Amino acid sequence: MTEQEFLKSYDAAQYEKPSVAVDLVLLTILDGKLQVLLTQREEHPFQGCLALPGAFVGMEETLDAAAQRALFQKTGLHDIYLEQLYTWGDVQRDPRMRIISVSYYALVPGSSIRFGEISENTVFLPVEELSEVQQGIAFDHERIIAYGRERIRSKVNWSDIAFSLVPEEFTLPQLQRVYEILLGQPLYKANFRKKIAEKIAETDKMTTGDAHRPSRIYRKRSSM
Repeated sequence: MTEQEFLKSYDAAQYEKPSVAVDLVLLTILDGKLQVLLTQREEHPFQGCLALPGAFVGMEETLDAAAQRALFQKTGLHDIYLEQLYTWGDVQRDPRMRIISVSYYALVPGSSIRFGEISENTVFLPVEELSEVQQGIAFDHERIIAYGRERIRSKVNWSDIAFSLVPEEFTLPQLQRVYEILLGQPLYKANFRKKIAEKIAETDKMTTGDAHRPSRIYRKRSSM
């Protein structure tokens, strides 16, 4: 039997087919805190609870394409940092049916968020305060958020991931504050600036209109 003959006679119905979804951990920094986008569920299960935005993956759609589609549909955002996080496959994770979820995390500067394009039933909440949400977090989404939070923290010191949470042009105090929020600890200014010196480039601009002393504005140095 040739492969073509085998495939023609193959019975795909002999195996059960779980559904596949993508869930998005969209993180930003607002009011000096790392915050995650959550949406209030309008239908059962977990009606009225907060959940991560997401979507089911189409039969002719890649996982990355589904994640990008869900991101744009829920927030109007595109061309931002988006990376696959983990696959969640506990048998009872969704009471409707067997659903395997591939989670992604996305990072965006707070200044880039167009709140008018985000639906009314969504909200940004500080990651550290999710356990205080009275109505609870649906499914295993709090666990997914915690995993994403730790993934980012582990990458801060050896990658440029923190730059995804500042505007294209920034001051060094702004960048240092992002590092401190992601790491969960204060940093010494001199040590921080020495560490990131090769990653940044000065512009000819200074901050204006502040009550404090003007600060030099920087950009991320282009990769060689």
